[in-house]
Order: sequence, then structure tokens, then C-alpha cells
Amino acid sequence: MRQSILVIEDDSDINDLLKRILSGAGYDVLQSYSGTEALLLLKTATPDLILSDLMLPGMSGEQVLAKLRGEPGSDIPVIILSAKDGITDKVGLLDGGADDYITKPFAPDEVLARVRVVLRRRKKSAPEEALVCKNIAVYPELRRVEVCGQELTLTAIEFDLLLTLMRSPGKVFSRERLYEEVWKDGYYGTDHTVNVHVSNLRKKLKEADPDEEYIQSVYGIGFRLVKS
Repeated sequence: MRQSILVIEDDSDINDLLKRILSGAGYDVLQSYSGTEALLLLKTATPDLILSDLMLPGMSGEQVLAKLRGEPGSDIPVIILSAKDGITDKVGLLDGGADDYITKPFAPDEVLARVRVVLRRRKKSAPEEALVCKNIAVYPELRRVEVCGQELTLTAIEFDLLLTLMRSPGKVFSRERLYEEVWKDGYYGTDHTVNVHVSNLRKKLKEADPDEEYIQSVYGIGFRLVKS
């Protein structure tokens, strides 16, 4: 999916130039010519990054930045464009929540390089998306499980069993399939091994959330995660 960038710049020539530079690099570009217009646009659009001039009509770039950072959950990265090149100006804006600062006049290659760096930094810092089923949240990369908002301690095998079930809620997994998925080995009729670990996992989930039944036994086949 193409990433989108909002350009806030009252000079139409510079705004159009930035659009050409960014569009040529494969970004979708939204254009705004004042701080007020930008804030209205942000009520219906969520760009991946904002490039904002400081000297804007009506509402300055500093005010737009302060407004953005004052909104709960507003973490869209902002790169400031300005002819001001004093260290005090730059430090003040970075302290105020700007992610980077580009001095005018700018070179197209510098704009693109700084955009790439900020977007890459944001991608790395983005929270991992969890697998969720009722009151369970599983974070695969972190190997973390939360039940009712509290972290649950599981063994490596218990975690892998839960992760396998969470990836396909409602699907019935045979003991053979679970063994092959979790132990990464051929199945040798070791029902007892799977049963013991599933039982331990089920017990821990029940202790963390007594009102819910998460893992259901399917007679003669195996187990499934109950979706609702």
C-alpha cells in the first residue's frame, strides 16, 4: 500500500514542487495551504507523515504542531520546513514534537532522504499487532500473552500451542496436527504429550479468566479455540 504524505505550505509553487518530488518517489500526496485547512482535512484523513511550513496564514506551523501533539493518540510524524535555520529554532521545534527539520531552500534528494528515515523509524517503533480472541491478546514477535489486560506466564510449548490455536479461531486441530505444528516433528501417536500441555494451558487461562472457556475439546479429534 502506498504511503501518504500531507504537505502544508501556503506557497502554491513550493506546495506543487513538493507534490511532484514526493509523487515521483511513489507517495500519495495531500495538499493543504493553511494550518486551519490542514486540521480540518486531518479529521477525515490519516496520512503517514506531515510536511509543514512554519509561516502559514492564520495558524502558524508551530500552532499546528502543538495542536497535533495535544490530541490523544495523534502520533503522525511531522517534518518542519522553514527558512529559519537557527539552532534555537530547530531545538525548540524538536522539543515541541517535530520529528525532523528541513531548512529552505531544500534539495529534492534531502527531502526524500529525510522522509524515508522518519517513515522507517516510525515503522520500526510501531506496536506489534496482536492476535485477539475475547479477553486474550497474543503478541507473536514479543512472545507475550495478556489475559484481561494482565500478562500471563506460559512455557514455550504452551505459548506455541496457544499461538497455533489463536491463528485460526474456531478451527478444530487434531492432536497430530498440533504436535507437528508445535514440536516441528513427525507425529508418533503421542496423544498424552499434547493432552498434558493443552491441559496445563487451559488451566492457566481459566485461572486468569474464570468466566470464559477458551479451549474446547472435540471428542475423538482434538481441540479448538472458542471464538464466542
